[in-house]
Amino acid sequence: METQEQEITQILLDAYDGDEDAANQLWDAVYQELQRIAHRELRGERPGHTLNTTALVHEAYLKLVDHTRITWRNRAHFFSLACRAMRRILVNYARDRNRQKRRTQKHKVPLDEAMVMAEERGEELVALDEALTWLAARDERLGQIVECRYFGGLTTRETAEVIGTSTRTVERDWERARAYLYKTLRLEA
Repeated sequence: METQEQEITQILLDAYDGDEDAANQLWDAVYQELQRIAHRELRGERPGHTLNTTALVHEAYLKLVDHTRITWRNRAHFFSLACRAMRRILVNYARDRNRQKRRTQKHKVPLDEAMVMAEERGEELVALDEALTWLAARDERLGQIVECRYFGGLTTRETAEVIGTSTRTVERDWERARAYLYKTLRLEA
């Protein structure tokens, strides 16, 4: 596992430096992990969501390979940015859907229970994003830890590597962030 992480880090650094072979290898090197992250992100979405795992991966990847805006430090940093990109895509999608729903709510159509639950998921995602945005504005590190751990599925060690702190600090801050988000989201419910 450690060797694979080092290989991906090297490919990322080489691709950023303009190595065309590395840029071509990058997709193959990161695709499976991006699929795993996207699958986990979409697991709680409504049935029939128009963004599938592959579409989410492709859209996030296009945002990530813009070498003019992003400098990757290592594999964990790349996947942290991937989590953030996927989160932004899903939140924007949920906001657009909620806007459309409000515009077309002039006449109500009965929905079965599954569809009602599916609609609530978009609102929950937007509420979580707003709470996380507020948290990150107050304590950027807590926001980064939530993105890495919750959205990215990174381990405590990987999160510590991305943020540049100890695993113990990540564990402590992860507990603080979760407690804050739980309390905030419970009050909004």
